[in-house]
Amino acid sequence: MNDSTAPELVGLLAGRRLAVLTGAGLSTDSGIPDYRGPDSPPSNPMTIRQFTSDPAFRQRYWARNHVGWRHMHATLPNAGHRALAALERAGVVTGLITQNVDLLHTKAGSENVVNLHGTYADVVCLGCGSTMTRAQLADELEALNPGFAERAERVGGIAVAPDADAMIEETSSFRYVDCVRCGGMLKPDIVYFGESVPKDRVAQAYSLVDDADALLVAGSSLTVFSGLRFVRHAAAAGKPVAIINRGATRGDELAAVKLDAGCSELLVLLVDELAPIPAP
Repeated sequence: MNDSTAPELVGLLAGRRLAVLTGAGLSTDSGIPDYRGPDSPPSNPMTIRQFTSDPAFRQRYWARNHVGWRHMHATLPNAGHRALAALERAGVVTGLITQNVDLLHTKAGSENVVNLHGTYADVVCLGCGSTMTRAQLADELEALNPGFAERAERVGGIAVAPDADAMIEETSSFRYVDCVRCGGMLKPDIVYFGESVPKDRVAQAYSLVDDADALLVAGSSLTVFSGLRFVRHAAAAGKPVAIINRGATRGDELAAVKLDAGCSELLVLLVDELAPIPAP
């Protein structure tokens, strides 16, 4: 893309109420690497089967998450997140579906958000269904592992994956906890690879697409079906789809406009073009 004014994108979306689907590529400007972008480090996300079947996998996950969630909690929204919040306030964006668990849309001020894959900030028991905040669990894990996070930080720079999994190697000494109510497994309230998105959440996301005039995809390769289904749904309903993403996506053939580009600059452009501030 050489034309920074993106006339095809603006022309397609002008005058339409937009549902937006976002992926990890939107958060890279906030310092969170995505899974599949051209500059992403190698990543092998844990599956739900690994997590539930092997205590060693749970130990590794909680050790790395003990460090990673703090970084994610401190991460700030970038210009792309703020632009989408501004478009919502202007009535252009009517709802937002995100595959990200980083809560950056909420931090930026977006209100009508479906967190498709959950968020890093909550923990659920797989036995009794009780929940707690990640901050509450952090206090318990810190008491069991005093100084662990600080030692991990001293070893080297911390890279945090989109699921709040910090890339640290020494995890064998870490102690984690089970549910105090029933003794069941505690798990971040995040949809792992191999899990299904809750049906009510999927229905809410479909409703956002149905209520809009067009679908804008920002920063998702649409590799997993959980996001691709909404592109197919919009296209089947005759609603135009626009995609902004670095690299190819599985939805490219369904898009009326596809821009191979980063998200932030173009989303800021859309604020200027679709929701300009009136002159005083």
